[in-house]
Amino acid sequence: MPPLSRRTWSWTFDLPPSVLWPVLADTNRFNEAMGLPPYLLEETPQPNGTVLRRGRGKAAGFTLEWVEKPYEWVLGRHFNVSRVFSRGPFRRFGPVFDLEPDGKGGSVVRYALEWEPLTLMGRLFGRRLAEQAGGAVARRILEAVAHLKGERETPFVLPPPELPPGARERALAAAAEIDRSPYGNGLGRPLAGTVSGGMASDLAHIKPKRLARQLEVPPRAAIEACLAAVRAGLLTMSWDLLCTNCRGPKLSASALSELPRGAHCPSCNIDYDRDFEKNVELSFAPAPSVRPLLEGGFCLSGPMVTPHVVVQQLLAPGERRRVSVDLPPGRYRLRTLHPGGTVDVEHEGGPFPGLRVTATGVEALPPGSGEAGTIAFMNEAGFELAALIEDRTWTREALTVPEVISLQAFRDLFAAATLRPGDEAGVSQVALLFSDLRGSTALYERLGDGAAYNVVREHFALLASVVRDHDGAVVKTIGDAVMASFGDPADAVRAALSMQARIADQDLSLKLGVHMGPSVVVTLNDRLDYFGSTVNMAARLQGQSDGGDVVLSRAVADDPAVQGVIDDVPKREEEVSLKGFDRPVSFVRLLQAPLPRQGERLGEGATHHL
Repeated sequence: MPPLSRRTWSWTFDLPPSVLWPVLADTNRFNEAMGLPPYLLEETPQPNGTVLRRGRGKAAGFTLEWVEKPYEWVLGRHFNVSRVFSRGPFRRFGPVFDLEPDGKGGSVVRYALEWEPLTLMGRLFGRRLAEQAGGAVARRILEAVAHLKGERETPFVLPPPELPPGARERALAAAAEIDRSPYGNGLGRPLAGTVSGGMASDLAHIKPKRLARQLEVPPRAAIEACLAAVRAGLLTMSWDLLCTNCRGPKLSASALSELPRGAHCPSCNIDYDRDFEKNVELSFAPAPSVRPLLEGGFCLSGPMVTPHVVVQQLLAPGERRRVSVDLPPGRYRLRTLHPGGTVDVEHEGGPFPGLRVTATGVEALPPGSGEAGTIAFMNEAGFELAALIEDRTWTREALTVPEVISLQAFRDLFAAATLRPGDEAGVSQVALLFSDLRGSTALYERLGDGAAYNVVREHFALLASVVRDHDGAVVKTIGDAVMASFGDPADAVRAALSMQARIADQDLSLKLGVHMGPSVVVTLNDRLDYFGSTVNMAARLQGQSDGGDVVLSRAVADDPAVQGVIDDVPKREEEVSLKGFDRPVSFVRLLQAPLPRQGERLGEGATHHL
C-alpha cells in the first residue's frame, strides 16, 4: 500500500485564534468557495449503534464514492478528517488544520493536506492534484483572513450564482413590497441582495439574529423584515425540529400545525422529542423562484456544523489518547456520536474529567487523572467510535417559538398560524401585560358612543405601537382591555411605563398589571393564545391597579433586569387576597410612570425606533 503523502502551508496572522477559528473551520463555506458541488450522505445504522455514512459526488472531473469518517477537532485549535474512497484517484484524502497563539496576540496557522493514491491516476499525478486542491484552499484562507481584517468586503471572490430567468426582477419587486410593509424596516434591498448574491451555504437556513449582525441592525428589525419577506415572496419559512444531539434541523414543517411532537435523527441514530423553547427554531430560505438551492450541503460534518461540540475524537477499538485542551468553566456533557449514556459535568475550572467509553455507555474519569492541561479519552467498547465533549448551553442565536409568537409582526402577518387541534406547547416563562381603561363607561356617557369609540380605538393603536416598540405582541383585546406578551419581563415593564407616560395627557386613566411565569400555548378562537395560572394572575393584578400606576407581581419586580428599570420609580409593596388563589399575593405598585431612560429599551445601549 503506498504511503500517506502530506503537503503543508503555514502563515502567521495578527488576529487571535478565537477570531480566526469560526471562519477557517467553516468547511461548508470553504468547499462551496472551492466550487465543489453539494452532496448528500446515505446513512445506514450499524448493529453496534454507529452510523455508516456513504457519499457520492464529483470533483475536478472525477466521480467519487467514499465513506465519511467523523471529523476530529479541538475547538479553536485543530481539526482533521479522513474520507475513505472506493472510487476516485485517492484512497484517502483529507485536511489537517492547526491553529495556535503566536505569543504576541496573533496566531500561527498550519494547513496540511494528506492523501493516499487509489488508482494509477492518483499514483502518477497525486502530488500535483493534491497540491492544486490544497493550494486553492490556501488561497481561500488568505481571502477569508483579509475579510476578517477589514481588507475585503466579502470572505471569498466568487462568480455570481446562476439564477433562473426573471429571478432578479422578482427579487427587486419583492424588495419594494417589503419596504412598503410596516415591518420591512428599510431592509428590502439588502435582503434581496443577500438572497440573489449570497453563498448557498449561508442561505439554506437563514437565522435572523445572525443576519441582524451582518446587516448591523437590531435583531427585531431583521426578524420582522424576514417575516415581511415571506409575505412578499422573497423568502420561505420553516419550523425546524432540531436534533437534541447534533442540533441540526432533521425535520422541518412550513406551519406550526404540521410540526410533529418528535422525530428521528439518522445522523445520530436517536429519536428525540419536541421542546418549543429549546429545539424548535424558525428559519428562512430563498423562495425557489428567486434563488433555487440544490439539495444537500458542501460539508456535512465539519466543526462548525456542530459548534456546541468543543472536542470530538475518533477512537479505534482499545485506543487511549490524551488531548491537550484547557476548557473554561461551564456546563458540559460527555457522550458519543452513537446512542448511549451521557455524563453531565459542571466544570468550575482546573482539571477536566476524562472520558471512558465501554460497551454499556460513557463514564467520567476523575479530574486530573492524567497530565495537567490534557483530557484522557479511552475506548473500551470494542469498535471504532467518536467520543466528544459538548457545551450544554443552547445558543441564543436560534429564533424559538416563544420568541416568535411574542412578536407583533408575526401575529399581524401570520394570524392564521396556529397549532393543530388538541396540540399544545408549554413555555417555561412568558411575561404578560394586561391593561384596561378605568371609567370607560363614563367616557361613553360623556363623549357619546361615536366619539368615545374613536378615542378607545386610538388608545388601542397607541398601546399596540408601544408593545411592538418593546419587542412584544398584542395577544388579544377584550372589550377595552389589552393582553400582550413579552419574552423579556424587563421589556414588559418598560412598555407599561411608556404606556402610562404617553397616555397621561389624553384624559384617560389606564390600569396595568404585569406578571411572568410558565404558561401553555394553545389555539383559541383561531389564534395562538396563552392559558393557565400565569394568565389568571396577570389579569387579577391588573384589577388591583388604580389607574395611572403599574402593578407588578413579585416575580417580575424581583427580576434583576427589571430592578434596573424601576430603581428610580417610586413604589410601594402591598399584599392582597385574590380570587382563585389560596394565599395572599404580594405585589409592587409603581406609583409614577416616567418614560424609560435613554438606552434602557431593547438592551441596545440606545433607544431605537423603527
